[in-house]
Amino acid sequence: MTDQIAASHILLMHSESERSSATRSKSEALELIGDIKNRIDAGEDFNILAKECSDCPSSNDGGALGMFGRGAMVPEFETAAFALDVDGTSDVVETAFGFHLIKRTS
Repeated sequence: MTDQIAASHILLMHSESERSSATRSKSEALELIGDIKNRIDAGEDFNILAKECSDCPSSNDGGALGMFGRGAMVPEFETAAFALDVDGTSDVVETAFGFHLIKRTS
């Protein structure tokens, strides 16, 4: 079992998210993250979309979160990230912070 992985993510916050100043509704955020997932599935670059679309400060680095171990992220995020193969991209993952797309990078 892997103790440490690296991942990038795209986060879309909404008005109900923790620590959010976003004004979009939860349903609007879900629709937008679904559209971004479709763009990734169609071959668009995850890092570029993270820079353009993500509400997380990691967007400046293409969504890169660096290396992390179990217990470092909220459970929903951790479960999805550790389940991915390297270079795999998750389906939409909901946490208290909003909706994420996660790409495992190592």
